[in-house]
Amino acid sequence: MRAIRRFTVRTVLPRELAALGELVHNLRWSWHPETTDLFAEVDPRLWEQVGHDPVALLGAVDPARLSELAADRRFLRRLADAADDLREYMTAPRWYQTLPDAARAIAYFSPEYGIAAALPQYSGGLGILAGDHLKAASDLGVPILAVGLLYRHGYFTQSLSPEGWQLEHYPSLDAGGLPLTLLKEEDGTPVKIRVGLPEGRALHAQLWVAQVGRVPLLLLDSDVADNDSAARDVTDRLYGGGTDHRLMQELLLGVGGVRAIRAYCRITGHPEPEVFHTNEGHAGFLGLERIRELTEARLSFDEALEAVRAGTVFTTHTPVPAGIDRFPIEMIERHFGGDNAWPTVPVERILALGAEADPGRFNMAVMGMRLAQRVNGVSELHGEVSREMFKNLWPGFDVEEVPIGSITNGVHAPTWVGREMMELAGRELPLLIERARGWDGIQKISDAEIWEIRRTLRRRLVEGARDRLRRSWRDRGASDAELGWIDDALDPDVLTIGFARRVPSYKRLTLMLRDPERLRSLLLDPDKPVQIVIAGKAHPADEGGKKLIQQIVKFADHPDVRHRIVFLPDYDMALGQLMTQGSDVWLNNPLRPLEASGTSGMKSALNGGLNLSIRDGWWDEWYDGTNGWAIPTADGVADPDRRDELEAAALYDLIEHEVSDRFYDRAADGLPRRWMEMVKHTLTSLGPKVLAGRMLRDYVLSLYTPAAKAGRALAADSYAGARSFAAWRLRVSKAWPAVRVEHVEASGVGDTPEVGNVMDLRATIALGDLAPDDVLVQAAYGRVGPHDELVHPGYLALTPVDSDDDGRAHYAGVVPLDRTGAFGYTVRVVPQHPLAASPAELGLLTVPEEPVGMTNGTLR
Repeated sequence: MRAIRRFTVRTVLPRELAALGELVHNLRWSWHPETTDLFAEVDPRLWEQVGHDPVALLGAVDPARLSELAADRRFLRRLADAADDLREYMTAPRWYQTLPDAARAIAYFSPEYGIAAALPQYSGGLGILAGDHLKAASDLGVPILAVGLLYRHGYFTQSLSPEGWQLEHYPSLDAGGLPLTLLKEEDGTPVKIRVGLPEGRALHAQLWVAQVGRVPLLLLDSDVADNDSAARDVTDRLYGGGTDHRLMQELLLGVGGVRAIRAYCRITGHPEPEVFHTNEGHAGFLGLERIRELTEARLSFDEALEAVRAGTVFTTHTPVPAGIDRFPIEMIERHFGGDNAWPTVPVERILALGAEADPGRFNMAVMGMRLAQRVNGVSELHGEVSREMFKNLWPGFDVEEVPIGSITNGVHAPTWVGREMMELAGRELPLLIERARGWDGIQKISDAEIWEIRRTLRRRLVEGARDRLRRSWRDRGASDAELGWIDDALDPDVLTIGFARRVPSYKRLTLMLRDPERLRSLLLDPDKPVQIVIAGKAHPADEGGKKLIQQIVKFADHPDVRHRIVFLPDYDMALGQLMTQGSDVWLNNPLRPLEASGTSGMKSALNGGLNLSIRDGWWDEWYDGTNGWAIPTADGVADPDRRDELEAAALYDLIEHEVSDRFYDRAADGLPRRWMEMVKHTLTSLGPKVLAGRMLRDYVLSLYTPAAKAGRALAADSYAGARSFAAWRLRVSKAWPAVRVEHVEASGVGDTPEVGNVMDLRATIALGDLAPDDVLVQAAYGRVGPHDELVHPGYLALTPVDSDDDGRAHYAGVVPLDRTGAFGYTVRVVPQHPLAASPAELGLLTVPEEPVGMTNGTLR
């Protein structure tokens, strides 16, 4: 018989061991090896059996063993030291506390979080990034309050059929068996959040809190008795169900998430967030809930919109339109109109926020951008791609001016770097561990010491891969008698390439199979063999991705190569750590430029691995020619098969003639000196850049702090700033059709312009009902393309000289002739306000209707 419901009965700890519960329920243990050492000492055999899950450990440990530990003075001293260390970590001032004008608190919304394997609430890169974001925030003292959903079945676990087809399983998770605490009111009743639904229904959720170091993570759980069966299933699984189910999840995350924050701050006294960070469009509805709050507090919709935008940051993670959540317009109308309408938030205004080119669809990313004053991509290249993808939101502006910046992702070193590597750095380079400084000191560490650690990490990967491979073959129906070959699968002394990621088609899992015989010869080379460890999950609805996995598995099943190439099912954080630590080379071959950032290669680099990658995402930005290898891309080749063929051939050539040669080139002492030279250079050049701490500092200084200042300016004096800014925006938008560039004249150039000369420029602007202070008049100048277009122009603000009674104003400036060749200029007018974050913010731009005063000539 099967149980109809499961729950966890927690251990009652002896009074002497109470601090053990405190340590278990703060997820700092997931990146603090000294704490996990303490857990292991509770019961070493059981610790291995429960997969290093401390909650499961305490749920299974023999009470007699706990009594024994309660009388063990040495253990109690270690426990007290660990508890004191955690309390000091939680309370002592850190980097953030040294900053002036920083936000009191930042709300961070994400649909998934990869904190630890013991809390399986993630599917891939977005969740892992969110987890690293929280951990780095904790280490730096950044007061983030995070919000997500608690999925009762998490994401799926993966196994393989005998034919190599991906199979999905959704194990039930009991919140009581996870490192979570239920948030309760003072009277002991669970806190409940309510979100109204059409037809008089409601969606209720309780709140679980995961303490991620100093950062509270609020997880909303709809599996409560107040809900009908459909509402209870809203948080059943990550990225499951149809469109309506997805919309319900995003309503709960966005609208319910803001309400959860209000409840948490009310109960605990946590500071209310000044900044709201929307991590991708899934949580975009949070902006609507904040508008509702403010409009019910007597602001108009437009005034509330400005106040919300000022304090909101939106991060986009997708480089392709197909990756954006879109909903049918009628579905949004049903949820925000009719009997479920918010009286102060008209559904027409909501629909306008998500309007896109397709009039029948509501675009969550577009809404997220319209609700945020600051928007960023997750690498420099992704910023460029995003500006191109969303340029129609700012018509008339050059792509370079679209107000989408970039902050390149980073990874949390204590989570992903092998312990031996961290201990070496702590011993030899203490400033590296304490302050992320002193990377050049890596050059002073002996090759032999780093190489020995690399061998240890590779051996650990080989042993772990064999265990997982054996389990996988048993699941596929093989008997132990058939699996003797696994004892010799992989070799701890062979060049090991790792490839692990989600399996959409653009990541090209099977590019390595383009020429199977060429790959086979690389794997089986008698002098320079290569072995490849592969992992990855396809979305349950992605039949194409599952076929790619099956192709890899079928090749890896061949008896002649199965000891050199393996596919390991159920890619999770634990396997990710094993692979990024143990691989000598990290392979990444997406279709450029469809990888927004990618972070697994960063993790490998911090462990002394070398990247072999298409120049996409972060690698395009930080590859320097000697810290790894760049796979040449066949950009411009229209035939996808031909492009794959060319790039696969380049991949094979690099492995055979550069990667393998360097790895197996050994000095008299057996060390690969040229290889170690690249390893050290990789650590030195990439180490300071790929850290999540660097990423968090960038967010704080470039986005969070400016957003907090802007939000305060609009909220001051009972939102007088928001009222003023909204009125200004409305006034300027109405008056803008009358703004014209009437006349432009240039002088001082002469008949033969030369580099270093200057040009005097004067412009007459018709402002209509606007004042000179409402606008910025600029000269745009620079190189001219074949169709008289300005290519990457420079901009010069022209100075108001005087104005006429008829609404005309005169401006002047001096333009430098700073480049040779075809040179041109124009004049443009954009709105200007101290509270606007960029000239493009209103999406308004006026240029001459005809080229006026254009100077086209050759500069000498």
